[in-house]
Amino acid sequence: MIRAYKFLLRPTTRQAAVLGEMLRDHCSLYNGALQERRDAFRHTSKTTVRYGDQSAQLKEIRAFDSERQGRWSFSSQQATLRRLDKAFQAFFKRVKAGQTPGYPRFKGVGYFDTVTFPKDGDGCRWDSTPHDPVTRVRLQGVGHIRVHQHRPVQGRVKTISLKREGTRWYVVLSCDEVPAELLPPTGAIVGIDMGVAHFLTTSDGEHVANPRFLAAMADELADAQRHLATFPKRTRERTKRHRATARKVAKLHTKIRRQRADFHHKTALTLVRDHDVIAHERLSTAGMTKAPAPKADPDAPGSFLPNGAAAKAGLNRSILDAGWTQFLGILANKAESAGRLTIPVDARNTSRTCLDCGHVAKENRVTQAKFQCTACGFTANADHVGAANVLNRAGLALCDAA
Repeated sequence: MIRAYKFLLRPTTRQAAVLGEMLRDHCSLYNGALQERRDAFRHTSKTTVRYGDQSAQLKEIRAFDSERQGRWSFSSQQATLRRLDKAFQAFFKRVKAGQTPGYPRFKGVGYFDTVTFPKDGDGCRWDSTPHDPVTRVRLQGVGHIRVHQHRPVQGRVKTISLKREGTRWYVVLSCDEVPAELLPPTGAIVGIDMGVAHFLTTSDGEHVANPRFLAAMADELADAQRHLATFPKRTRERTKRHRATARKVAKLHTKIRRQRADFHHKTALTLVRDHDVIAHERLSTAGMTKAPAPKADPDAPGSFLPNGAAAKAGLNRSILDAGWTQFLGILANKAESAGRLTIPVDARNTSRTCLDCGHVAKENRVTQAKFQCTACGFTANADHVGAANVLNRAGLALCDAA
């Protein structure tokens, strides 16, 4: 299996400053390569510059700017150029598919937070020896940095990434050949229904409360954002007070993200430990949180009818606060590592299908919490009905596979 390990770095003050310089120089390389592609397309008969062309220029760039670009790893700079190339590949793919393209944009220094080293030992070396209680990672141009390694690394280290989150630095190891840590079988199978009133409901009738981390800190976050918005544009990022306020907003968002991830990991671990097979809905969060299309008023050209955008915005915020996509990804990874099975099923009408007679109707879902079949009168909790239908569909999928 392939797994990633993320550890906190303990750089000295000097090392932290050098790490910041490395990010800025890679950001400059990324933006310069993007500018070259834009200029070639606009001014040279729409000529396309590819990764191979820009990678071949790296030697000249490093020789010309030896004090900045020349002191960093050659392979990490190639990885930065590949990152830009992937952005263009995704752009052209969206153009061909008729989607909103989203042309690759220039990166500000505060938005370029990751440098990747494609191979362990080439510009970056993971130095973890059994007899040494202190773990270090060696970076070209920086030196040996202490690592807070809170768990052992298994498998073979393939790529190493350096990541900045706020004022903290992390190292991310991508490892392959990681052995599975199989859990003893339990003989239990469960279906789960995701929601916003309850984070999830199991087919056994158990509800897991939705912590609503974003809503809990909404007032504090709104105050900090209002304070940040009071600074005039001409002074932004030039004053100490503005930078301190921006750091406060970022710190609040980081806290919310960590709380959510911690909750997802613990909830997924509980499900994996207690069940051999876990069925869940196949959800498209991006589609569910799209803004409603505007409705033109036929009687007043240039005007629009109410389309429920304000109410939909509140629902979208709740869905994104729950973080269903992140949770299901964590659940799938933990299940694979433990030798468990996850089965995604079609989510359509799971909360509108009667468990007793199989009647499907929108009217069966009386309220957010109540299900009452209009055909046979069966009554139950709507989320519980959804979870039970998810489990039934997973059983049919297992039978078809067999």
